[in-house]
Amino acid sequence: MLRLYNFLTRRKQLFRPIHHKWMSLYTCGPTVYNFAHIGNLRTYLFEDALRRTLESQGYRVRHVMNITDVDDKIIRDAAEAHKPINEFVKPYEATFFQDLKKLNIAPARNYPRATEHIPAMIAIIRKLLGKGLAYEMNGSVYFAISRFKPYGALSRLRQRTIRIGARVDVDEYSKGDLRDFVLWKAAKSGEPSWDTPWGKGRPGWHLECSAMSMKYLGTTFDIHAGAVDLLFPHHENEIAQSQGATGKPFVRFFVEGEHLLVDGEKMSKSLGNILTLREIEARGFDPLAFRYLTLTAHYRAKLNFTWESLAAAQKSLERLIEFAHSLRSAPQKRSRETLRPIALNPFKTRFFAGLLDDLDTPRALAVLWNLAHRYWRNPGRFDRKQLLRLVNEFDNVLGLRLQQTIKAVVPPDIRESVQRREEFRKQKQWKEADALRTELAARGWTVEDSPEGPRVTQSFNEMVAKLFRREMPDTRARRGGQAKRLKVR
Repeated sequence: MLRLYNFLTRRKQLFRPIHHKWMSLYTCGPTVYNFAHIGNLRTYLFEDALRRTLESQGYRVRHVMNITDVDDKIIRDAAEAHKPINEFVKPYEATFFQDLKKLNIAPARNYPRATEHIPAMIAIIRKLLGKGLAYEMNGSVYFAISRFKPYGALSRLRQRTIRIGARVDVDEYSKGDLRDFVLWKAAKSGEPSWDTPWGKGRPGWHLECSAMSMKYLGTTFDIHAGAVDLLFPHHENEIAQSQGATGKPFVRFFVEGEHLLVDGEKMSKSLGNILTLREIEARGFDPLAFRYLTLTAHYRAKLNFTWESLAAAQKSLERLIEFAHSLRSAPQKRSRETLRPIALNPFKTRFFAGLLDDLDTPRALAVLWNLAHRYWRNPGRFDRKQLLRLVNEFDNVLGLRLQQTIKAVVPPDIRESVQRREEFRKQKQWKEADALRTELAARGWTVEDSPEGPRVTQSFNEMVAKLFRREMPDTRARRGGQAKRLKVR
């Protein structure tokens, strides 16, 4: 059974859903004031791995992801762009869904928008006011955190001093600001607003997730997932206002993913290292290479993104794709050696054992690679159809689309050689062009001429040949004889 690290208890716990065959999952979605960056996308990818793992174990997952379409940043940037917020957020929301599709992230069951759930938010505020956990001041409504004794249990802030009577109006604030947070903001000139019993205004950022998660998943649900930087204040405030309103536990498991770094630094505007999926594609990388890269690190460990690591991820993904394709297209061959066929069940057991141990995707990937290496060394010892079914079962969880092809990264020196070859061809210097083509092939790159121009692909055969050359000495030592030369097709 699945064991997950629960930030409520700060330890791994056996996951059992409230209901027998289905479970409820709420994930914090995008604030659509800009394009999602790769740090956001890493969080969505780990949440997708969580959902796929649950589904692989037979659960029907009711997944809800909110879309924040009103908050401080959206109002600020929409005003600068001289657009109403509903028009301003549209291109960012559209790109968000495009990114999910490119990364093969399974769609949620519901994508509720904050502006469409104002009545549900008002209902929560009414309950909090009625219980004395909230108070009104100058048209705004605040949550009184000193009156909610469990406050700080998630983020471990119990020992900090609460500033009685101090209030914070902004949606995001520092970890030291233990002040009453705003549930409803009084209307300001030029800002969108809605009518309420205490006057016109708009919701605070934290309130929307409580309203939408409980509307679609119930007052208590199984898993709330997001990024570690949401532990405080966002998730802490969600617990306070939700449990304060209902008197029931809000969430059973809080599962949080770690940060993504870029060249060892946290992404920031000042460093100019905020990257989006579009910039990854502009450099010639397939989005699924980024998905693969995120799987190589545990979701609770920091992941350092570099262009070199992304290139290595794409090359690894290409190898796995070729492996899957060879199972589908290569003729079945029997081993000349009278050896027992390799059993597949132990691979399946180890693969899912990794995933069920707090989503250890690096362990699961290692099992897939071990399986590929064993097949490459002696394909005749496998039933190809059964192996293909197992690889597809693994890929249903990993989400790498191994049955599809991706575009290879072409290094600058290879692109330069291809361009020089094109110039030779234009000048009808066929001998020189052929020599460059041979040179490129020797370096592991294939050039195919087409009406649209040259198509450059990386030769998988060369990579596998290198792999065999590295591993053959070990094989020789084990068998005590001269290793056979393996022909790579």
